Amino acid sequence: MTTTGEELVTARGGPWWWDRRRSAVFDVGLAVVSALECGLEGVPFAREAGVPAAVGVVFGVLAGSVLLVRRRWPIAVVLVAIAVTPAAMGFLMGVVGLYSLAASEVPRRIIASLAGMQSVGVLIVMFVRMRQNLARGELDVGDWIVPFASVTMAIGVTAPPLLLGLYVGARRRLMESLRERADSLERELQLLAERAEERAEWARGEERTRIAREMHDVVAHRVSLMVVHAAALQAVARKDPEKAVRNAALVGDMGRQALTELREMLGVLRSGGDGGQRRERASVPLAAVGVAAAAAASRAVDEGEGPCLSEIEELVGQSAAAGMVVDLSVVGEARSCAREVESTAYRVVQEALTNVHKHAAGAKTYVRLAYRVSEIAMQVENEPPPEAGAGASAGLPSGGNGLVGMKERVSALGGVFVSGPTDAGGFRVSAVIPAS
Repeated sequence: MTTTGEELVTARGGPWWWDRRRSAVFDVGLAVVSALECGLEGVPFAREAGVPAAVGVVFGVLAGSVLLVRRRWPIAVVLVAIAVTPAAMGFLMGVVGLYSLAASEVPRRIIASLAGMQSVGVLIVMFVRMRQNLARGELDVGDWIVPFASVTMAIGVTAPPLLLGLYVGARRRLMESLRERADSLERELQLLAERAEERAEWARGEERTRIAREMHDVVAHRVSLMVVHAAALQAVARKDPEKAVRNAALVGDMGRQALTELREMLGVLRSGGDGGQRRERASVPLAAVGVAAAAAASRAVDEGEGPCLSEIEELVGQSAAAGMVVDLSVVGEARSCAREVESTAYRVVQEALTNVHKHAAGAKTYVRLAYRVSEIAMQVENEPPPEAGAGASAGLPSGGNGLVGMKERVSALGGVFVSGPTDAGGFRVSAVIPAS
């Protein structure tokens, strides 16, 4: 990156008021040359003023050395140059001082006033000296040349350094403005990058949660039923071989369905890149993975293959086949709703039945589904299990994420989700989802 703003200021370092050592060396050199010039010009000045030559030299050296402070006090340099103009000295000091004044941050009215004073001073001094030379016979020219030469000299001494200083000052201010804008833009870019990183981290967390929720909903229910059927199979294997065969067939069907759904999910997750290139698969954004997981978990909802409310009866029948006493009641006229709404309602009932298998095996369960004007309501309520600890007989593990996932699904659609124990010792899960 380029050095701008505060970094540039930090990189500078010079003595006193100079930003860089090179500037200090340059100003010292100018001051020495100006002091030598004014010192030499002080000899004829001392002769005309009737003072010792040493006095004139010292006066010239002191006056010329003022150029050393041209960056800090340019007004003082111009005023000294105007003051020594009658002594016919300080040509370099006047030119450089006026340039430094025009390039500084001094208000334009002050620059114009001092430049006018210096121009008038040069004009008057030039005019008077040329008239004196004509009177002494040292110049043999026409009278018209005196004002012409005086005006030309005054303009030539003041206009070029004034215009150059104004140009350099404007350019410097423009560069500083651009540097400030670059600093501001760099700070804004850093802030945007930090915010983008925060949003990306938040999105990664959201997608991880979403993937976990979808996999839980897809696999947990069928695997839980498999475990329940396996426990029942173990219990009746010797007493009722025919029932054991039926339970074994159900376990096989459940396993195949779970594998099919899991295979669909993994296939969609892997479809983000070339299946033969691990590097390309790794480059798939996490957001795309989350979308793919949601699509797989919903059985391609956009294509109309996702779980819907018409499959609730089949879902309840699977739990009944596993030994649960479950009662299904539907209120209102069944109708088609948005796929997201039907899929969420199905998953809520599915997860609630799974929780009954895990925590209240053998308890009678009531599933109620109500079609209302602008919303769909569902409730799954179970009675207390017939025996304490019956829910643990099948050895079903619980991660504690089912209720959280249901609430997240319902809330994402603007619905209301409530769950908790009943007064009778059972458990109730209720949800209301807008139908549109």
